[in-house]
Amino acid sequence: MWKHSPPKCSEAEAERLCMDEMLKKYCGEFGWWQLRHFVLTSMAWALEAFHTMVVIFADREPAWRCVSGGCAEAASICGMEDGTWEWVEGPGSSTVAEFGLVCGDKYKVGLVQALFFAGCMIGAGIFGHLSDSKLGRKGSLVVVCILNAIFGCLTALSPTYPVYVAFRLLTGVSTGGVGLCAFVLATEPVGATKRGAAGMSTFYFFSGGIAALSGIAYAFRSWRALYIATSIPSILFLVFVLPFVSESPRWHLIRGEVGPAMQTMHAIARSNDGDLPTTALLALDEEVSGHSPRSTSAKREAVNGSLVDVLRCPLTRARLFLAVAVNFFCSVVYYGLSLNVVNLGTNLYLNVFLNAVAEMPAFFLTAVLLDRFGRKPLSIGTQWFSGAFCLLGGMIKGYGVWKMVRMVCGILGIFGMAGTYNLLFIYTVELFPTVVRNAALGCATQAAQMGAILAPFVVVMGERVPFLVFGACGVAGGMLAFLLPETLNQPLYDTMAGMEEGEGGRALLS
Repeated sequence: MWKHSPPKCSEAEAERLCMDEMLKKYCGEFGWWQLRHFVLTSMAWALEAFHTMVVIFADREPAWRCVSGGCAEAASICGMEDGTWEWVEGPGSSTVAEFGLVCGDKYKVGLVQALFFAGCMIGAGIFGHLSDSKLGRKGSLVVVCILNAIFGCLTALSPTYPVYVAFRLLTGVSTGGVGLCAFVLATEPVGATKRGAAGMSTFYFFSGGIAALSGIAYAFRSWRALYIATSIPSILFLVFVLPFVSESPRWHLIRGEVGPAMQTMHAIARSNDGDLPTTALLALDEEVSGHSPRSTSAKREAVNGSLVDVLRCPLTRARLFLAVAVNFFCSVVYYGLSLNVVNLGTNLYLNVFLNAVAEMPAFFLTAVLLDRFGRKPLSIGTQWFSGAFCLLGGMIKGYGVWKMVRMVCGILGIFGMAGTYNLLFIYTVELFPTVVRNAALGCATQAAQMGAILAPFVVVMGERVPFLVFGACGVAGGMLAFLLPETLNQPLYDTMAGMEEGEGGRALLS
């Protein structure tokens, strides 16, 4: 009977390959399948931009006008009697107008954003762990999009300021998992030589989302309508995009689910006009090395990992501490300079749009140089570029033309740090094995959120001091990046053991 049903190859006949090798040899490192998957998955970054930056418009202080001649000379509404002035666009134009967040209560506007980023920090840790374990990358992305849609719509119904703060905090928790899940899911099926450029391109979707948000906010001037309008895209993404996104084969592999992983690899090969033989079989890097043999059946024992495993291993522990510190310093500079640029006193909608567009050349330039100079030199160079211009801006005194020079220094500082912020995602992903990748990235993202929380407090320190602080952070981040290893064209390891063996071999050869 077996003449009509050829026997399956035995384990001895199977060609065991780690995923990077299989992509390079048979499937294609970045073909049509990866392009479609990358674009669909990275669209989630626009959703994160909506939920993060919506407060620029929802919490803005709108224009006001006098309703009696007695306040014609007043420069501020503070101290003015009720009934002598009114909001030009009405009390429903922003939370500031509706909840009275002015004068002595103005700090509450910053408090909302700080608590949102605190929620992001919590969410990054939670969903970083869940995406490495039970939910997977795609499952976690589904959950955070559902929560974002729910909390975003509920925010629009907030009757009071405390309720508004609570829903923004909850939205932050769900938003904290969007970017890291989307990034890892988009880049894990990409081959080693193409992963850097692909990873750097994800931030175009974030900046594009900010640019689109300025148009949405221009169309929906009520803050309640704006929150609804920026939450609906999460529902559309769930219904029309995510069904066409595949779970990461790397996650299936470390979970011991070789069958689903191989199905995805065969789909990649077919779509890319590759030829994946039936004798080829995905294996963990430690299995390919032969140091830790496992069963090559279609269902292996799952390989689990957590942040505890990262801290337990000296190699990954040092990398984690450095990645956390660099991400923190980078975030302080990026968000701090962004706040300074937004508050230029020009048209708010146009200003936000131009700021988003201005970041894109930095993403493009960094992506072009990434595979030529490597992650480490580029990380150092972009941070020092930003730090140098920030320090120069902090040393400039005077007004008039010198104030314009300081503004240019800030723009160049943002240009450099935008490239770093983009680069750090792909760099952090490559520093850790699949089994703990999202947990480590979640930890680094939490550090970035801490920097985002701190940034507004630095901005209020005056005109020159913030530039000096941002400059010091840029220089310090670049110095810490010196201690990180280069990951250019290196494999994405699957397990802790595989990474230790691979890094040990590299150390012996160097």
